[in-house]
Amino acid sequence: MVETVRFKADDGWQLSGDLYRGPSPERVILISGATGYARGFYGRVAQWLADQGSIVLTYDYRGIGGSASGDLAGSDIDYPDWGRFDLTAAIQMLNGLEPNLPILHLAHSVGGHFVGLAPNQDLIRKHAFVSVGTGFIGGHHWKQKMLGTYFWWVMGPWSLYRHGYIKPVGGWRGEPLPPILFRTWRRWSHRRSYFKPELDTDLAPQNFDKVTAPIRSWVFSDDPIATASTASDILSCYPNSPQELIYRTPSDLGVRRIGHDGGFRSGREALWQEILEFFDS
Repeated sequence: MVETVRFKADDGWQLSGDLYRGPSPERVILISGATGYARGFYGRVAQWLADQGSIVLTYDYRGIGGSASGDLAGSDIDYPDWGRFDLTAAIQMLNGLEPNLPILHLAHSVGGHFVGLAPNQDLIRKHAFVSVGTGFIGGHHWKQKMLGTYFWWVMGPWSLYRHGYIKPVGGWRGEPLPPILFRTWRRWSHRRSYFKPELDTDLAPQNFDKVTAPIRSWVFSDDPIATASTASDILSCYPNSPQELIYRTPSDLGVRRIGHDGGFRSGREALWQEILEFFDS
């Protein structure tokens, strides 16, 4: 059963999510998506996890999909808002829904970046990171470096000039993005340290050193963005969390391609089973 839900962040922003309920649930799983991906993309894995005895919440960050509101060009949404407010609200909603079941976190790409910005992150028992690496352009595959340069300095600025926000044109296939968020993402992605230099300034207060739940991070040989180096860099932001980095090839999972988002597409049940076993171990 799938139910569309609405819940508020602490600053009053209305967020949209989908709640998947399985039979005799033993666990609660929160799925935090990647930049530009609406929650519907994660419906396959959410339903599979629900069928295995879970309650699963997918949600849209503010400005994305069902959580969009108002004029995006005039929006003051910034990247950290997705962690400080939206992730926090999703955790709070699930904890209120099923306070006696453990909350587990499945994060895709940027979904694993902002755990340390959620003041209630300690309610999460484990984190499964899938294709979670920094956006550092120097750590990407060579072709992705060229695409990234085009995105950051040609297509993105043109879209901001023409539309006032990042519109899905010129090669960007994700959801529309707010202008301030884009500029923050670009700034971080041009240094290997990513957002670390801002932990005690723009990102304060933050709780990255308070995250102690285990993190298991899956990276894939054909993912041009979340490489072994960028995945290790983001894990270093959580210095007190037990961590494990798992490297997989498409053939390991019986598929021809995974890439940056293939871990959530149909036919990846072998990966989903690994994640569920980690959650239950």
